[in-house]
Amino acid sequence: MRIIVLFNLKPGIDIATYETWARTTDIPGVRALKSVADFQVHRTTGLLGSEAPSPYAYVEVIDVADMALFWQEVVQPGPQKVAAEFREFLAGEPLFITTETL
Repeated sequence: MRIIVLFNLKPGIDIATYETWARTTDIPGVRALKSVADFQVHRTTGLLGSEAPSPYAYVEVIDVADMALFWQEVVQPGPQKVAAEFREFLAGEPLFITTETL
């Protein structure tokens, strides 16, 4: 299963601070989960064919190899700490979209 996460940062959050945290804490932490095959964080750059900005500043893509194990892992103290830190950066609630490959 692939989970797509769309989100924006709170006004006033320093982008460099968030991106450093993502590179040093979030990405390695999620990739360390045994249930996760891959994890990428992308900064959006706009809408294709338009000068308009994206409605979301960031997109995360989590490739989950084992959803049952994923749910067991994400409730553990380490992942919960990272999730709490993540929420401190966010403007509102992130949008979590679950997908399956055709």
